[in-house]
Amino acid sequence: MRILLLALLLAAGALAQRHKVNINTETPEGQALQQIGQEADDAKKLAMLEKFTQDYAKSENLPWVYTQMQPLYTKANQPDKALEIGEKLIALDPEDLDTALATLKAAEAKKDPDQVKKWSDVTGPVAQKVIAAPQPKDEDEDDWKKRVDYAKQVNTYSEYSLYAMALQTTDARKRIALIEDLQQRNPQSQYVGQMKPILFQAYRQAGDNTKAVAVAEKILEGEPNNDEMLLVVADSYLQQGKEPGKVVAYSTKLIDLMNSKPKPEGTSDADWENRKKTMTGLGHFMIGKLNFNDKKYGPADKELRVALPLVEGNSDLKAETLFLLGFSNYKMENITEALKFNQQCAAIKSRFQAQAAKNVSVIKSQYRAVKQ
Repeated sequence: MRILLLALLLAAGALAQRHKVNINTETPEGQALQQIGQEADDAKKLAMLEKFTQDYAKSENLPWVYTQMQPLYTKANQPDKALEIGEKLIALDPEDLDTALATLKAAEAKKDPDQVKKWSDVTGPVAQKVIAAPQPKDEDEDDWKKRVDYAKQVNTYSEYSLYAMALQTTDARKRIALIEDLQQRNPQSQYVGQMKPILFQAYRQAGDNTKAVAVAEKILEGEPNNDEMLLVVADSYLQQGKEPGKVVAYSTKLIDLMNSKPKPEGTSDADWENRKKTMTGLGHFMIGKLNFNDKKYGPADKELRVALPLVEGNSDLKAETLFLLGFSNYKMENITEALKFNQQCAAIKSRFQAQAAKNVSVIKSQYRAVKQ
């Protein structure tokens, strides 16, 4: 991105200044402009420019004055003032690409997601209009090519600004607005793909699980071996009681993947083995629970037994697995096993503990002949 920024600066420097200044040194206004041009100190120059806007509020030179003020406000870390000037310049000249970009940069300096979105949406279309326009008959071909190339760079930068701001902001809703804006503007943008994991997390933070899962499935289209997304999608459909075929398919894919996937670089053997164990266990658990929900207790028992030693490190999940095993075996009239699993579940502090303890009492009272 530093290369892009450098290219922007070089290209911008090659463009002719859009707003001209008319200095007549025989008038007070012209003398004020001359003094402004000769002032080397930025702070003093800015003060003189501000005074000029007050003294000559109807001057034809105001657009030029504004173009001098905006970068000085940005340099002085006054982004609000720079944004205010940008509004005035764009109102005077809606196709001023340099000002649109400068105002976008002021919004970035302010770290304001709403302003970045607003000015990205101004800058991009202005740049696209330059790109799409035919070469003027009176313009040198090299100059025209430079102008179009600059506009292309600015258009790309306007997209990047949405991506960068989405990374910076912690507000999930604003992050979603930034990313969705880019998706609508240019679905083929190089940043759309990079934004998918960010958008997924933002939807989850905002509590919009349906859209989060939709993004996760989009990620899987390009990254079919993304174990986290496989888990998310399978678990989501399981919790919703929807798409049982996808629950099985994604869970099976997760199990197969973890059995064949090489250890990621930089991950310790112990950490990798623990992750493989956990993810594989979750895959079997989800298939087992799906069968349990469908009252297919035999297949549920088979998968949950495989999952049980693999989820040992997660007490809540272990408790649920034991509870489901206890219920499944009770339904299959494997009473000894049902009692064992319920007793083990009742020994773990969890949301299943109380019910498991009741189940133990019921089983013992109903089947007094069972060995205790």
